[in-house]
Amino acid sequence: MKLSDFTALTFDCYGTLIDWETGMVNGLRPLTDRIAAHTGDAPARNMILEAHARHESAQQRQTPAKRYSDLLACVYRRLAEEWNIAVSWDEAMTYGHSVEHWPAFADSAAALAYLKQHFQLVILSNVDNASFAHSHARLGVEFDGIYTAEDVGSYKPDDANFTYMLDKLASRGVAPDDILHTAESMFHDHAPANRHGLRNCWIYRRHADEGFGATMNPGDMPSYDFRFNSMAEMVEAHRAELAGLTPNA
Repeated sequence: MKLSDFTALTFDCYGTLIDWETGMVNGLRPLTDRIAAHTGDAPARNMILEAHARHESAQQRQTPAKRYSDLLACVYRRLAEEWNIAVSWDEAMTYGHSVEHWPAFADSAAALAYLKQHFQLVILSNVDNASFAHSHARLGVEFDGIYTAEDVGSYKPDDANFTYMLDKLASRGVAPDDILHTAESMFHDHAPANRHGLRNCWIYRRHADEGFGATMNPGDMPSYDFRFNSMAEMVEAHRAELAGLTPNA
């Protein structure tokens, strides 16, 4: 199996193309700075991310139709309650709108510009359309399809999100066998990709870190067909294929 066997790459965005963990940690500083001021010690990065993952996943299950910016505000309030910090709704909503400030990974824009020459590029994301518009501008490429949780009315790993995307792509003549789903999160993306019989590529952004960070532990690890530690590595592998430098898998 080769990357060049596929005609469409479907991407998770946050954690794969956008560095959402850095964005979260920066956006939560009004809370974590207060903890540090009170205790003399700020929470560890992974502790912050794991707490965020717990509350975000619970909120997504409870309110699957809630817009992501509003849902993030609820997560902020949940974290504040867990950490015994009083916050206003306005403060929580500031965090809800923080997605617009979340940075892209350094290699994302260049990798997408290269891949656009060889594949259709599609986004399947757990955010709302307004939030994604800011990230889209950072990534600097025109996607062939953008499907968000706001469009679907549920959040990954719900199977409805993948069914929605596959139906949309089928209407454009893109079959499941044409698709390589490309993502970091085992929980949000690779587990449902396995259930839908999609080939998949793991962009293991957290290869140097312990645990699952801002995503939930998937339990049994899903299978994957390709693994790269960055988008840049994926591009280099594709270039090598085209140059005949790698054997067929």
